[in-house]
Amino acid sequence: MNAPHVVTGAGPVGSTVALQLAEGGAPVRLLTRSGSGPDHPLIERRRADAGQAEDLAAALEGATALHHCVHASRYRASTWRAELPAIEQAVLAAAGRAGIPVVFPESLYAYGRTDHPIDETTPRTAQGGKPGVRTALLAARAASETPTVSVVASDFFGPRVRTSHAGERVVPAVLAGRTIRVVGSLDQPHSWTYVPDLAAAMIRAAEREDLWGRVLHAPTAPPLTQRQLITAFADAADVPVPSLGTIPAWVMNALGLVHTDTRELAELAYQFTAPFVMSSAVSEADLGLTPTPIAAAARATVDWWRSLASDNGKMAA
Repeated sequence: MNAPHVVTGAGPVGSTVALQLAEGGAPVRLLTRSGSGPDHPLIERRRADAGQAEDLAAALEGATALHHCVHASRYRASTWRAELPAIEQAVLAAAGRAGIPVVFPESLYAYGRTDHPIDETTPRTAQGGKPGVRTALLAARAASETPTVSVVASDFFGPRVRTSHAGERVVPAVLAGRTIRVVGSLDQPHSWTYVPDLAAAMIRAAEREDLWGRVLHAPTAPPLTQRQLITAFADAADVPVPSLGTIPAWVMNALGLVHTDTRELAELAYQFTAPFVMSSAVSEADLGLTPTPIAAAARATVDWWRSLASDNGKMAA
């Protein structure tokens, strides 16, 4: 019998990793505090707290790898500092005792502001706020005796992705023909990572001991402007491109003076006011993976949102 993979968290990344593993024939133990997650015969959903040593020890018994996909309870630097380091240390300690690697999804935040494409050799030294938290987490993983792999992704899109710049504020609006206002510029190139491609890279990295100890970039298609990405969704849905507008960074900064959540978003607005491009060529070669073409990724994303709307309509009826 195959040794199980353990996945913590049932958000878009954790759920996608779990489903890809299960669909490939690997048993999965999916850990969440509520026992939630996708339904599949090979996915065992367990109520467990990733920060608790006893819960982790029981879940990791006989496992082959741990995919840690839990994030903080709020999108705030203070919450990240209060929650994430302690959880990751608990995860690293438990995996170390079990003798298995930990694979983390990671963001581009630790690279900070840059005026050139980001590749695997770009320094990860950002300080302060949420970028500084990510820098510290990466440093702690590198210092751990437990083998780790961090797989970096740019802004997410795809099935199950809701709270992102290409999530619930964009795709449902495309389908409904509503005006969309994006942060920053409509016409600066930006990298977008399709979540199934991130999940595939995490799974491959867990399997390959020669990749442990690395920071890899998830296979990511060539950059698109926000206008081009929205157009790709409209083309996939066979609907007209809706009216588009922007929310300038200065507006977000002004609102952030009195609104905490807006201030937290404004901290990363620089990613959308100038080119923000990630290269994954080196990691693609090392992983033996390539990104899903944008047309296919956009079509799967639109299909998922339409299925969600259809299910909601059935429930309402």
